[in-house]
Amino acid sequence: MNIQNRKLIKIATAGSVDDGKSTLIGRLLYDTHSLTTDKIEAIERSSRQRGYDYLDFSLATDGLVAEREQGITIDVAHIYFNTDKTNFIVADTPGHVEYTRNMVTGASTSQVAIILIDARKGVIEQTYRHFFIANLLRMSHVVVAINKMDLVNYSEDVFFKIKADFDALVGKSNFGEEQITFIPVSALKGENVTKKSTEMPWYVGNTLLDHLEVLEPEDLQESTAARFPVQLVIRPKTEAYHDFRGFSGKLYGNSLTVGDRVTVLPSGNESKIKSIHFFDQELESAAPGSSVVLTLTDEVDCSRGDMIVKSVEVPKSEKSLSATICQVNSKPLQVGQKYTLQHGVNRVLAKVDRIEAKVYTDFSGSEETDQLKLNDIGKVHFRLSKPIHFDSYNESKSNGAFILIDEGSFDTVSVGFIE
Repeated sequence: MNIQNRKLIKIATAGSVDDGKSTLIGRLLYDTHSLTTDKIEAIERSSRQRGYDYLDFSLATDGLVAEREQGITIDVAHIYFNTDKTNFIVADTPGHVEYTRNMVTGASTSQVAIILIDARKGVIEQTYRHFFIANLLRMSHVVVAINKMDLVNYSEDVFFKIKADFDALVGKSNFGEEQITFIPVSALKGENVTKKSTEMPWYVGNTLLDHLEVLEPEDLQESTAARFPVQLVIRPKTEAYHDFRGFSGKLYGNSLTVGDRVTVLPSGNESKIKSIHFFDQELESAAPGSSVVLTLTDEVDCSRGDMIVKSVEVPKSEKSLSATICQVNSKPLQVGQKYTLQHGVNRVLAKVDRIEAKVYTDFSGSEETDQLKLNDIGKVHFRLSKPIHFDSYNESKSNGAFILIDEGSFDTVSVGFIE
């Protein structure tokens, strides 16, 4: 199949220390022939030097020196592999509590989460955290890979005990749209990763790769109100396009079609879509995720930072908002502090009005606090210098998320999900 015709699936992985996450990814890379010859030789050489009688596939992903030395994942790495049908991008995210921020940011652009569980340990505290973050990011498709089944003699009882414990965890979720799939695997031995295991005849489902391949991007994409943040106004001023005035950006949520009645925010002016352009093509409609240029039938005021929406699907426009945030900076977030809030391409000044609670990532509840420290997740209320045009994160991931930027250092201090 031509590479342009392959579908694209974006995956985030999460696992605790020694759950075998890096080995699983390495196995996928090896079995799909996505590793270069010199990389395979390096893995073979390093495995021999360490006295292993097997190939240590974790060496295929642990890119930082500190990761190789400690045997843990610290930073988010994006790893690419493909089959004849699908291109995959894997965000290899850390599972440690001190790297919660890395997992949140790495998983925020993914469509599917793979949560690894060591079959010997079962559901542990970090499993709760990983599922909490998948829940926070509203990831509708979660694969629970119960790994190291070879170390529990491929026991069916162990598998179903872990499945029952995880199902109890799912019962604590406030997001009812998850599809949870359980797959018993041995990443080291290659069982049920890309090839069906003969050691677990009691498991009748797909291998991990087969399961990922049957997923369709359309089914993983949110279907919500169309949102078109304007990134640039196009004015060629050439002889051929003397009066051309288009608005470029990326479309989120749902499609837009020529003739649709639209509203430009913040002005509230209405018009209709006159034409839709993609490079040198003129389209009848634009699909979600496409980057296009729109022209309107009326000469309305519209510039960078504005948003074009269907007139029947206007978002909220308010000067205050409540959000769940993850603190990604070592400087604590406190009441009264002021930041730049970036929502899409739009920036406004924001003040922390109150911190409502720090939220526990094990679903056990929350506690009152006067500050949020690095990796904390909490509920915060903000006041803004001017209205922004937003949806709740539940309704629209693209239009319901933001970042906070320190006005002095320009560091990103928090990522937020609007309620």
